[in-house]
Amino acid sequence: MKISVLTIFPEMYAPLKESLVGKALEKGLAEVKIVNIRDYSANKHKKTDDYPFGGGAGMVMTPQPIHDAINAVDPERKALRIYMSPKGAHLDQDAVVRLSKTENIVLLNGAYEGVDQRVIDMDIDEELSIGDYVLTSGDLASMVVIDAILRYVPGVLGSDESTAEESFSERLLEYPQYTRPQNFMGVEVPEVLVSGHHAQIAAWRLKESLKITSERRPDLIEKYNELHKDERI
Repeated sequence: MKISVLTIFPEMYAPLKESLVGKALEKGLAEVKIVNIRDYSANKHKKTDDYPFGGGAGMVMTPQPIHDAINAVDPERKALRIYMSPKGAHLDQDAVVRLSKTENIVLLNGAYEGVDQRVIDMDIDEELSIGDYVLTSGDLASMVVIDAILRYVPGVLGSDESTAEESFSERLLEYPQYTRPQNFMGVEVPEVLVSGHHAQIAAWRLKESLKITSERRPDLIEKYNELHKDERI
């Protein structure tokens, strides 16, 4: 998988060198290329923004540097081009899985008051949001997307079970997790988890997932029931 990130804040991506994502990039399991939009500005001062037509607060990113940067990294338009935007469709687990199967992705990050609509219309395939709030730029959102989808690249986590059992993989929040010591400050690990009975453990985990999801995300319970409606007797 190759991900090209277009930004005017390339220094923000240092955290990608850490944790499992950093190890995956070191091993060559995926490639993330950080592209500075300013490098493509035709303005002698490398300017990438200007005042909005019609007035209003803030600045808008100009189309020329973005258009040239996108087409430099994806000249044959083979990549899926995504603009990180609060107006975009919400990133959820279905979107993460879909994107993890995409060989080549371009992530465009706006800043200030956003990006000139013309470059979105000409050069972007879809808009994506990580939530109903506004950030100072799309860069933190892009890092969320990168982290989420790289976890599905074979070899990154070391075990396919890690992604199969975690929150949202079955439209449910994940069950509680426990590790050693078995007794911590007088609180014991649930007995079933040390019983060795795998079927009982699986049943307990499903019950706990259903309980937590019902309490915190009833909307997901509806999706879970819809997904498993054919399994009911």
